[in-house]
Amino acid sequence: MKNVILSGVVATLLVFSGCADKEPVVDNSDLNKQVVQEVAPVQAVAADNGDMMTDAMRMAALEKELATVYFAFDKYDIVGDNTSKVSNDASVLNAQASAYGIKLEGNCDEWGSDEYNIALGLKRADAVKKALVSEGVSESRISMVSYGESNPTCSDKTKECWSQNRRVDFKLLP
Repeated sequence: MKNVILSGVVATLLVFSGCADKEPVVDNSDLNKQVVQEVAPVQAVAADNGDMMTDAMRMAALEKELATVYFAFDKYDIVGDNTSKVSNDASVLNAQASAYGIKLEGNCDEWGSDEYNIALGLKRADAVKKALVSEGVSESRISMVSYGESNPTCSDKTKECWSQNRRVDFKLLP
């Protein structure tokens, strides 16, 4: 019985003596060099992203300066104060946004078939494009898209609301 207890105590001591905490010695000199080498490109990418963010903010600010062109019901000709709006837009596009492409987005109210409204939105965008080109904006910078009636700014069922949806919006492209 004494031998069993003695062997149990010895076994317990051996188990606990094998679990001693030891601090490993680590040579961090190579790791520090590697971290410095990996951080430098990340900082360069962050600087590039900062430039892109600044560019995106500049484009957004310029887009706010561009006036939306509105149209009469079932029309695509530019008349009245819209003529001066397009002229001012052309000045902004030539002077401040010459490095960007321009997307003209034609829109319509809900009256008419989908196909008709897509075609009418494209005619409206084309009318604005022709007016911009006549004001000196390079045609190669301009692209057009028609959303027809699918991109309304107002969804009320009123004449005033429908008139807000008959428009061409400007988007700048990098």
